[in-house]
Amino acid sequence: MGARTVADMNPQGERWTAEQVLALAPDATSRTAGGKLAAAGTWSGAGAHGQAVWGLCSGSGSKPYQTVVDLNGPGYRCSCPSRKFPCKHALGLLLLWTSGEGGVPGGGEPPEWAEQWLGDRRERAEKLAAAALDGGPGRGGETGDGAGRGESGGTADPEAARRRAERRAQRIAAGATELERRLADLLRDGLASADRAGYGAWDETAARMVDAQAPGLETRVRELAAIPSSGPGWPARLLEECALAHLLNQGFLHLDRLPEKLAATTRTRVGLTTPVAELLATGEPVRDRWLVLGRQDGTDGRLTTRRIWLRGERTHRMALLLSFSAPGQSPELALPTGLVLDADLTYYPAARPLRAAIGTRHGELPPAPSPTSPSAPEGCDVDTALAGYGAALGEDPWLDGWPVVLADVVPVPGDGGWQLADERSRSALPVDPRCAGRTDLWQLMAISGGGPVTVFGECGHRGFSPLTAWDPTPVPLIDTAAQGGTR
Repeated sequence: MGARTVADMNPQGERWTAEQVLALAPDATSRTAGGKLAAAGTWSGAGAHGQAVWGLCSGSGSKPYQTVVDLNGPGYRCSCPSRKFPCKHALGLLLLWTSGEGGVPGGGEPPEWAEQWLGDRRERAEKLAAAALDGGPGRGGETGDGAGRGESGGTADPEAARRRAERRAQRIAAGATELERRLADLLRDGLASADRAGYGAWDETAARMVDAQAPGLETRVRELAAIPSSGPGWPARLLEECALAHLLNQGFLHLDRLPEKLAATTRTRVGLTTPVAELLATGEPVRDRWLVLGRQDGTDGRLTTRRIWLRGERTHRMALLLSFSAPGQSPELALPTGLVLDADLTYYPAARPLRAAIGTRHGELPPAPSPTSPSAPEGCDVDTALAGYGAALGEDPWLDGWPVVLADVVPVPGDGGWQLADERSRSALPVDPRCAGRTDLWQLMAISGGGPVTVFGECGHRGFSPLTAWDPTPVPLIDTAAQGGTR
């Protein structure tokens, strides 16, 4: 629970806290195993310099495991056979490093095996940056579509790319037309038929959306399938979601009639997104000091998706970074909550831009505030949060939630669900019912102690989903997502 403020971590090599390291773990088992390895006697040749931490960890074999971490990312490399990312050795090394010079001394030069990996990683980053500036091929990984599927080099054929895009658009249009027929059949037969039909018919429709290469439509179909078993009031919720699916279908089928920004939002919602390299090469970067407000991991059984929210110190703009990995692995992009990142972000085209990709990370940061300064970022009241969500929803009708920092709210449990009470506006914001089973709501209550706190989360039509809370007295920071509290 004792993570520190944004002053306690920056990209210039200052040591992280144990909580920030544990937030990188792919699961609870890895956190436990990494903690056991955070002992000086387990490591030899450990050192740190600049953005690198390295060491040799004794294991069951005759040779120790070679472990190195690039803090700029971060990125990890270990000679152990684990398929988890990061592995327990990387976590143990970082936890030992957080303890100070006594655990992992700084100032030395990395050994040859570590320097070779670090050098290769720097070289790849330089090539990717050059490719992005030249409009060349994109990268799989950090925030791109198709993360982890690295893309080959070479110059793309514009004409071939145009033909591929046209063919995919035709397939998605066919999928949207098929989904329209399914919705029409449902409404003609009556919503009660959805409760009797089960998942079979929806699974078939979802499979058609996969064939149409429309992942956004597939996701909506699977959400529709789950609604009849979601409890009392499901017919109204099903009708609402059917209306949104119909609106998305019609929007894509009539893209030429939409304003440019709304058309971009519609394309994104059906699953068409701009490759990262193209975005960085053609988009307008926004440089700022970005505070990492929260992080949340989720999985659909096929992909693990990591969402990282940031807010600009100067622009006050919110940004969402997405990263993907195979199930059981941790996505590579791992910016711990509380980090201040001086970087260029480029937003994806949309009526209300939120998702972004990281471009250049600048090496020089202004001096960070002292650890005794107030730790909570500036927040707003409940009425302002609702107004902000309403404005965003007006531009993107498929928006599920909008990130917001609430200041001076009191968490209040009740039989009808949790609420965040705001004495200033004399109003309260209900907590999203999907968060009801999360133990971190009681952690939030403990932090509050009955008094006002600052909370970051998403404000949506179901209520507020808290992700990060700041202690109202000294500096501790609680990242609820790092405690396993994902929706």
